[in-house]
Amino acid sequence: MKENQKVAERSRSHGKLLLTGEYFVLDGAKALAVPTKYGQDLIVESIQEPQLIWQSFTNDGECWLEAIFDLPKLRLANATFEAAEDGGKDTIAENLNKILKETQNLNPAFLNSEKGFLVKTKLDFPRNWGLGTSSTLINNIANWAKVNPYELLEKTFGGSGYDIACAQHNSSILFTKHNSEIIVEEVNFNPTFLDQLYFVHLNKKQNSREGIERYKKLKGNLTSELKQISELSEAFLTCEKLSDFEKLMKEHEQIVSKTIQLKTIQQELFSDYFGQTKSLGAWGGDFILATGNEDSANYFNQKGFFTVIPYKEMVLY
Repeated sequence: MKENQKVAERSRSHGKLLLTGEYFVLDGAKALAVPTKYGQDLIVESIQEPQLIWQSFTNDGECWLEAIFDLPKLRLANATFEAAEDGGKDTIAENLNKILKETQNLNPAFLNSEKGFLVKTKLDFPRNWGLGTSSTLINNIANWAKVNPYELLEKTFGGSGYDIACAQHNSSILFTKHNSEIIVEEVNFNPTFLDQLYFVHLNKKQNSREGIERYKKLKGNLTSELKQISELSEAFLTCEKLSDFEKLMKEHEQIVSKTIQLKTIQQELFSDYFGQTKSLGAWGGDFILATGNEDSANYFNQKGFFTVIPYKEMVLY
C-alpha cells in the first residue's frame, strides 16, 4: 500500500476557554467563549488486523495511553498507560471504550469492519492545562464516525456543549443552550486592549464535574442572575475601554461568588494585584483571565505561577 493511501481520516479540533457564563451556561445563560490556537489532532490509518490500536500522545511526543480493542465487538485486549493520577490505565481505557461504543450506537457502521485501524491522537498543549482534552477528543471521534458531536458529548461527559462549539469554530462565539436547542453565533471579540489581557495557569487541573455539582446544589432560583450574566456576555463583547472591561470582570466574579459561596480568585490569591483577575470555567483551577502589562508575568511568577500567556498567543481571533 502506498504511504498516501494509509491515512483514512484526519481531524483537528481547537481547545476552548469560557470567558463568561461559567456554570450559568448550563441553565441557558448566554456565554462568550473562545477557541484556542492549541488543540488536538486525530489520525486514522487502516491496518489488516481486526483490531483498533489506539495511541494517545502528549505535546512532548510521549505516548501516555496505548489501548488495543478487538473488532468489531470493541473488547479491550490490552492497555498500557502513563500517569497514575488519572485513576489507572483501566479507567482511562474503559472511558475510551465507552466513548467508542456510544459512537457505535449513534452510527452502527462505525468500526464495523473486517479490517482494523491504527489511531493516533496528539495534543499540542499540556494535559493539565484544561483546554479541552476530552472535548477535542469527542469532536475528533464524531468527525471520524460522522455522528453529531453534541449527542456524543451528552452520552459521555455531558456539559453545555460550548467546548464542542469552540472545537469547530475559528473565531469567538456567543453560545446559548435552551433545553436541547444549541445556538452558536460567531462574533468578533477584538477590543483595542487585547495586548493587556493574559491567561495565567493556576498549576492544577480543575475537576469541572465537582464545580458543577457545587453550583447545582447551591444555585436556587437564578432568573435574575441568568439575565445579568447574559447581559455581561454581550457587554464583554462590545466593551471599548480596559477600565470598563475590568469593572465587567469584577461584576461577573461577584455574581458567581455569591451563587457558589466561594471567594473570588482575586480575594483568594491576588488581592495585591494591580490589575483585575477573573476565573474561567470551573473555579479553583486551570486558567484565569488577567488584565495587566509587561510587569504582570513577573508578579505572577513571584506568586509561583509561571505559565502566563498573552491573549493573542492563546486565542484564535
